[in-house]
Order: sequence, then structure tokens, then C-alpha cells
Amino acid sequence: MSIRLGNVTILVRDYDEALKFYTEVLGFEKRSDQEFGPGARWVTVAAPGQDLQIILQKPEPSMHGEEGARKMTERIGQNPTWVLATDDCLKTYERYSSHGVKFAEPPKEMPWGTQAIFKDLYGNSYALVQSQGASARR
Repeated sequence: MSIRLGNVTILVRDYDEALKFYTEVLGFEKRSDQEFGPGARWVTVAAPGQDLQIILQKPEPSMHGEEGARKMTERIGQNPTWVLATDDCLKTYERYSSHGVKFAEPPKEMPWGTQAIFKDLYGNSYALVQSQGASARR
């Protein structure tokens, strides 16, 4: 038997706004964007070359009911911190900063490597990490 993580969900306020941020700013690839019901879409992005996809999910009353959509909307921006692995934290930090990403913490050396912290446009926190010993391409 084999098991692997295939998809994870991030709640968003607007599909197109989120898709633009994750593809144009963070450099992810759009993997799917299909409509399926009133106001609902199946939108996924992933890091290039990676199987794991992020589902960008907008709470929709037509799909989740009024109360369900309200509760989901309240949780936007409250995901736990995700770790994005990079082979060059400083270079990625500079690229993301030049695209308007706001960092809560600039790159700094930690026991596990170099780390910088930023938030997406909804307030979800990400740790950009270059593992100790990872060779930075310059």
C-alpha cells in the first residue's frame, strides 16, 4: 500500500486574485481552473515539478450553505505556517520582495538553515527555508 499527500486547501476571498498571487508573485504553476456549480471553481496551483497541489478555495454559500460559508470565511488567513523549501533563501527573498511580498522577518541564520517569514495576501504565514548545507546557486 502506498500513500502520499496530494492536495491541501487554502481558503481565499477571490479566486482570480489568489491565482494571480500564487502564479505571478510566488511562481507557482496553475494546474486546474474549472467551474463546477454556481460561483464555485476547482482551482489548484503547485510548485513547478511538484505533485502536491494547493487548492484555492473560496467559501461559497451555494456549495457550503450560508452558515458554512460564513464560518469558512472567518478562517481565511488562519492556516498554520507552511514551509516553502528553497535552494537560495536570499535570492528568493529578493525576488519575492521585488514583486511586493511583505516579509515579517528577513532572511536570518537559524540552527536548521536560513529562514525568512512572509504572509500571503490573506494573512497566511509562510516560512521560506534554505536547509543548512543546501547549496545556494548564485
